[in-house]
Amino acid sequence: MIRIIFILLFLSICLPIQAKDMRFIQVTDTFYNTENEQSAESLKNVVSDINKQRGVEFVVFTGNNIAKPTIDNLEGFLEEANELKVPYYVVLGNKDVSKQKKFGKKEYVEVLRKKVKAHRKIESPNYVFEKKHIVFIVADGSKDVIPSSMGYYKADVLSWLDEQLNLYKDKNVVILQHFPIVPPAEKESKYTFKADEYLKLLSRHNNVKAVFAGHFGVDNEQTVNGILHVATGNSPKYRIIDMTDYETQTPTFWSVIKEVK
Repeated sequence: MIRIIFILLFLSICLPIQAKDMRFIQVTDTFYNTENEQSAESLKNVVSDINKQRGVEFVVFTGNNIAKPTIDNLEGFLEEANELKVPYYVVLGNKDVSKQKKFGKKEYVEVLRKKVKAHRKIESPNYVFEKKHIVFIVADGSKDVIPSSMGYYKADVLSWLDEQLNLYKDKNVVILQHFPIVPPAEKESKYTFKADEYLKLLSRHNNVKAVFAGHFGVDNEQTVNGILHVATGNSPKYRIIDMTDYETQTPTFWSVIKEVK
């Protein structure tokens, strides 16, 4: 059974897909586990439902895609995700990688390059892609040396992000990541290490329009310094996002969250 459980209206009423609209889907925290048949069935149902949606440009899985950092889990997850009818992109979360388990970021990215068409030319967990003149930047806040539930966008990641925002200063940018940098709930005050440095970086740029994250299993949105910060709850929910008037300096976002039973 499928039911719409929450409708989030950012700046406009629900509008039909138009020529100047751009639609993408966010799925997060699927926790796929080859030892758990229910997790595989859940992802299969989500993928099947997404395939019924119209006008979707791509899907992004924003981290904690697998329950344990193993190649078997990742390959099983990708086998289900490969049934999507549109391209998809993958973000790393705190459950996805661990050098102690001999499955760090390098190994994770190598599997993505082999198994996912959209990732064949992507060599890092930090990367950029463009759809309809909108620039999407994937920022990695995961740790594979000592995995932790607290995110950390290290200095080299923020330096790289700053370079990308300067490079695409004349385009609208949407950032996709696992760990929020604005608390999605009052209890989550210790959500990301040195998040203030990340926010300070964003304040120097006027081309970032939204940041989408997951991790805490809650649905939330806040606008901070003109940037929309969105948190999405765990799969089998997923978020359908429409970005209207995307070629203007003030694009409009609205989204529907669906839960697949």
